[in-house]
Amino acid sequence: MTVTEEKGTISIHTENIFPIIKKFLYSDHEIFLRELVSNAIDAVQKLKRLSSLGEYSGELGELKVKVSFDEAAKTITVSDNGIGMTADEIKKYINQIAFSGAKEFLEKYKDAGEGNQIIGNFGLGFYSAFMVAERVEIQTLSFREGAQAARWASEGNTEFEITKGERTERGTDIILHVAEDSKEFLDKFRLENILKKYSRFMPVAIEFDGKVINNTAPIWAKSPNDLKDEDYLAFYKELYPFSEDPLFWIHLNVDYPFNLTGVLYFPKLKNDLSLHREKIQLYSRQVFITDEVKDIVPEFLMLLHGVIDSPDIPLNVSRSYLQADSNVKKINTHITKKVADKLSELFKADRKGFEEKFDDIGLFIKYGMVADDKFYEKAKDFVLVKNTDNQYATIEEYRQKVEPVQTDKEGSVVMLYTTDPGKQDTFIQSAKKRGYDVLQLNGILDSHFINTLESKFEKVSLKRVDSDTIDKLINKEETISGILNDEEKKNLKEWFEQTLNDKNLSISVSPLPTDELPVTITLPEFMRRMQDMAKTGGNPMFGSFPTTYQVTINENHNLTQEILKADEAKRGQLIRHVYDLALLSQNLLSGSHLTSFIQRTLDLTK
Repeated sequence: MTVTEEKGTISIHTENIFPIIKKFLYSDHEIFLRELVSNAIDAVQKLKRLSSLGEYSGELGELKVKVSFDEAAKTITVSDNGIGMTADEIKKYINQIAFSGAKEFLEKYKDAGEGNQIIGNFGLGFYSAFMVAERVEIQTLSFREGAQAARWASEGNTEFEITKGERTERGTDIILHVAEDSKEFLDKFRLENILKKYSRFMPVAIEFDGKVINNTAPIWAKSPNDLKDEDYLAFYKELYPFSEDPLFWIHLNVDYPFNLTGVLYFPKLKNDLSLHREKIQLYSRQVFITDEVKDIVPEFLMLLHGVIDSPDIPLNVSRSYLQADSNVKKINTHITKKVADKLSELFKADRKGFEEKFDDIGLFIKYGMVADDKFYEKAKDFVLVKNTDNQYATIEEYRQKVEPVQTDKEGSVVMLYTTDPGKQDTFIQSAKKRGYDVLQLNGILDSHFINTLESKFEKVSLKRVDSDTIDKLINKEETISGILNDEEKKNLKEWFEQTLNDKNLSISVSPLPTDELPVTITLPEFMRRMQDMAKTGGNPMFGSFPTTYQVTINENHNLTQEILKADEAKRGQLIRHVYDLALLSQNLLSGSHLTSFIQRTLDLTK
């Protein structure tokens, strides 16, 4: 195994491979450190495996990878005490680009049980060093008995040289002579941050600046039976140190038909969709890949936090992003099922506890029901709705509850809801006087959730409690007698139209109970719903329609009688006053109109 000096040309399939590596293969130059550290860890893992198989009988010692830099010498060094290489192996694995040593090792030991701990898979990772280095040097000594140390060097072109090496202990040093345009990497904090980003959970100790910077045994690599709640919470704090504790979590542990491990946490969402995205991290054998996981995880599950680790997720050659593959869809489907099963389990095991958490997780569940039919089928049995008395029920429980009282003349169950209990209290109280129940649906996705429910349930409709007069919201064909004749109704309508002079008002006179407001202003359910959907990502054209309010004059109210009896001046004042009362009930009165209303109220009491 004597090292003979030689020079030669690196065997490649494309003459311009180095410019491709430097400019196109890797989107971010910092990835060079991930690749070199991964290779070093592979070398250590291979030695451990060979030792366990009896193919290496020497002392393993303290196995680790060390990263160091010398700002004055402009070098970065990645060292390991793994299997090392002979000169022949350098020629085989380094000079022949795209021939993966890890791949060959896996093939050879595929039946030994632990070969899948080897990280590398492409054979190009080493050459990422040339993104930041003008010259790269390898000093290595193989674990094989009688091996001689070897040195390899190249200046980022197709030429290399192999000479005798200086290393006296088993392992490999990769020495990068950093280029002038990459001096940013000769910085302690820059290197440490890169290592923590990509290597914080790699399975072999990584030493930098005199300390080990990684957790070699993250909880997703352990059996759930060996973990306690405190372990999951501690790991969550490790991932997201400034976040509130999660509500609960799911430990993924699948080995067929694909390998998948991980822990997904349910954060407290409240009514916020934007602050929680890109919180799931994707790993491949404990090597960080990306936090762009939209292909593996359905859109609605992007609200979760945590980690997913799978060697079966197809990556591009630079291990920077996912590639389309049947396994991706299978994993996506499996994760959705596991999440739905977990929620169902929690609901059945502790209904009260589930209700207490629902304000935090309701947004997530509704998002899933709107976005995914399969999730909907599972979630419809545990999604909860809450009424204005803060009582929870499943959709089916609630339908059965209100069906006896809130069924209209067409046999359709009408579920009334409010989007703002405070502002719509007048209408809520009107509904309650008639024994009706009102739901609170004031979340940012509830307009979409309402449409989903109506499309899934036969003979069920949802109407906002202030979208019409109460008798029309739940039309039971119950006749209320009016006290005005046709001429009086006609005059009332004309006087209101002349006084208010607003083309966006649709004015009518109807017999309503005497305890209703003299005038009611409503926005039709269809129009209001389209506007709400436009605000939350629906078709924006709906938001551009003119807003036409319905103004209903209660012919049975005593103030209506006062308007009919009043002279022209007094009549105009009363019409404006009862109209402003209606605006006030909808929180639509402000500015100078509110000031005028207050002054008019004072004048009327004189």
